[in-house]
Amino acid sequence: MNRVAVDPKEATILIVEDNVSNFVLMARMLAYMGVPRCEWKTSGWQVVEFADTLPKIDLILMDLRLPYEDGYGALKKVRATPKIKDTIVVAVTAEASQEQLNRAREAGFDGFLGKPLDPDRFPEQIRRLLRGEQVWEQ
Repeated sequence: MNRVAVDPKEATILIVEDNVSNFVLMARMLAYMGVPRCEWKTSGWQVVEFADTLPKIDLILMDLRLPYEDGYGALKKVRATPKIKDTIVVAVTAEASQEQLNRAREAGFDGFLGKPLDPDRFPEQIRRLLRGEQVWEQ
């Protein structure tokens, strides 16, 4: 899949995270990078519905542990939705084991970021993802 690199200053990023403080941390780091549009949903089932209301989504940061439906279930729906099936989707989880990383890779995620996120590394991880590179880091 050949993706066109996206400048963070033009990116729309969707964070799917049920923990408010985790969302706020990511949103702040993204704002610091100049990302103009950072959206938030607290559960996986809202993603596809919400995606239809946006002109584009460049990156989805998906918590794996979500209410009602986990990140794996939500990813399946994203991949089955024509408008957003090619969107970069990255697993973000506190269960940052090699086993989880392998499972996320097999499920079709484009990357993996372990929590707690590292504020020193996060901006570069996001830039790399927006350039179409995969980032797999525990």
